[in-house]
Amino acid sequence: MFTKILIANRGEIACRVIATAKKMGIKTVAVYSDADKEARHVALADEAVHIGPAPSRDSYLQAEKIIAACKQTGAQAVHPGYGFLSENEAFAKRCEDEGIAFIGPKAHSIAAMGDKIASKKLALEAKVNTIPGYNDAISGPEQAVEIAKGIGYPVMIKASAGGGGKGLRVAFNDKEAFDGFASCQNEARNSFGDDRIFIEKFVQEPRHIEIQVLGDSHGNVIYLNERECSIQRRHQKVIEEAPSPFISDATRKAMGEQAVQLAKAVKYQSAGTVEFVVGKDQDFYFLEMNTRLQVEHPVTECITGLDLVELMIRVAAGEKLPLSQADVNRDGWAIECRINAEDPFRNFLPSTGRLVRFAPPTQTMWQGDTGHLQGVRVDTGVQDGGEIPMFYDSMIAKLIVHGKDRNDAIAKMREALNGFVIRGVSSNIPFQAALLAHPKFVSGEFNTGFIAEHYGKGFKAEDVPHDDAPFLVALAAFVSRKSRERAAGISGQLPGYAVSADSDCVVVQLSDTGQHNYIHVQVDNLVHQPAHSASARYTVQARSYDIQSDAGMSDLCVSGLVNGQPFTAQVERGTPKNPLATRIQHNGTRLDTLVLSPRVAELHRRMLFKAPPDMSRFVLSPMPGLLVDVAVAPGQKVQAGERVAVIEAMKMENVLFAQADGVVHQVLAQKGESLSVDQPVVEWA
Repeated sequence: MFTKILIANRGEIACRVIATAKKMGIKTVAVYSDADKEARHVALADEAVHIGPAPSRDSYLQAEKIIAACKQTGAQAVHPGYGFLSENEAFAKRCEDEGIAFIGPKAHSIAAMGDKIASKKLALEAKVNTIPGYNDAISGPEQAVEIAKGIGYPVMIKASAGGGGKGLRVAFNDKEAFDGFASCQNEARNSFGDDRIFIEKFVQEPRHIEIQVLGDSHGNVIYLNERECSIQRRHQKVIEEAPSPFISDATRKAMGEQAVQLAKAVKYQSAGTVEFVVGKDQDFYFLEMNTRLQVEHPVTECITGLDLVELMIRVAAGEKLPLSQADVNRDGWAIECRINAEDPFRNFLPSTGRLVRFAPPTQTMWQGDTGHLQGVRVDTGVQDGGEIPMFYDSMIAKLIVHGKDRNDAIAKMREALNGFVIRGVSSNIPFQAALLAHPKFVSGEFNTGFIAEHYGKGFKAEDVPHDDAPFLVALAAFVSRKSRERAAGISGQLPGYAVSADSDCVVVQLSDTGQHNYIHVQVDNLVHQPAHSASARYTVQARSYDIQSDAGMSDLCVSGLVNGQPFTAQVERGTPKNPLATRIQHNGTRLDTLVLSPRVAELHRRMLFKAPPDMSRFVLSPMPGLLVDVAVAPGQKVQAGERVAVIEAMKMENVLFAQADGVVHQVLAQKGESLSVDQPVVEWA
């Protein structure tokens, strides 16, 4: 066994590998860029080596620097994590040549599965289902019908040079295949000057389901059940779960056995994932193989009770797999939510900056520990006060829960999201909460088009309806009462003007348009409860809520009982728009409120609404990021749709376009400047 390994990665996956290495008594070496000098993975490792500037192309993608760090520290092996160099055939080969063990598959396996066309040919040879199709140019509509009948309807008729939806038809019968071929050919000829057409099977209501495989250097390969990864946004996974709520035991076995056949065909040694697209009739076809550890591996660890990182390390050290296929368990249900630094209410634009507060929910499961399951686990590479840099991906953490069944896992995840406190940057937690509450998700009736279908026009606050909205109002009154109780205890108050904590109040539900909602709340002490200040009954719109909680004034989370049932919600005192407001967050719904006495509420109604300033003369930065280009100059005439500036954040370039014709008055930010959200970049004349 190795005595020291280097982790050629950063963030949560580096921390994840370090946790297992420590459990195994193996010393660890971290590598870091300028941006990660104070990062969590650097603090957790036994040693750390600086490998270059912040951009990954100058640091984490520099194979020479990784190899040099191994030699400098005496590390006998490298774990590449995921991303960066994890599926780089040349890097794996270089490690082998240098006598450094690569904790992953051999270079020949990476190469075989890295080429999409070659991998599909290998899959065919290994008798793995691939999407049926006819990839040669088709001569006419008659031949198209014969081919379609041979493949089996429905089929997709596609132009070889197609794109943008042109030259594409789905046919469910002979007539549609005949007509669709002619239409596609005409569109392709007119749009691309290339009328070659091919046909492949159309998978209806496709789901993305992947099989975890594990192989060793002694020829043993097993599969560790499946993961359901169909909840995706723009081909990026958002929620993963294991097992799948869709496939049958027979399909699971067939998919697993085919994944093993493919892994054996390329002499696979390590953890890997074979991805399939699965149709509504449970017909499944090979997509690709990921020759690395997956982001979503924790859900497999939960249901199998195995530490995948430990098994990867043992296999790389030459050990045999310690279990056979018959030993693989499938216990309970696990769900993972990817918590990303992005603003779902601003079209998921990246959100970088300092984590003013980072307080995950209480953990009862830990990385590398398979003895404590049926709980909550947080995999993260950040900490309170840390920085979310603009140079890498947007993941803040992975939130994993394990329940006795799917409904239990969903309930645990919703409660864990309620208690996940992130301040300073925006996160996608409200979006995750909305997905988990969606009836189609709860029933398991979804496919890869789920988010596009239900949130195709973006995500708005009203997309997160609360199942008990008056409770949020009652909770706002409860939080305010805690403050008033403290104020009531201050001595020396003038007679007749003393603060009372027990009086009724009005909760003002604030609106950006000034159309506030005023809700009367009746407050009564709970006489049947032990006399302490954290118990009261709040009546809102004829509904009563007995709330009990020992939460303090400074607590970001309020936990307690409401009508005898446990709850967790977040409280933020002061918002960017109103320092006197109280923000309540629960189950993805956010409510900004003022809690006033009835008399003050009456006066508040009479106050004039101050409209926000008109910023239409400015081009504003929609997110924090680096201004990499300004394409206009003062005095320049610009037409609607023209490029104005380019902002880079989290490995993505975001282009700002002019919304209307105009003349540039002045450029307010310079190339190379770090921008904040809504910072003006250009002003129109």
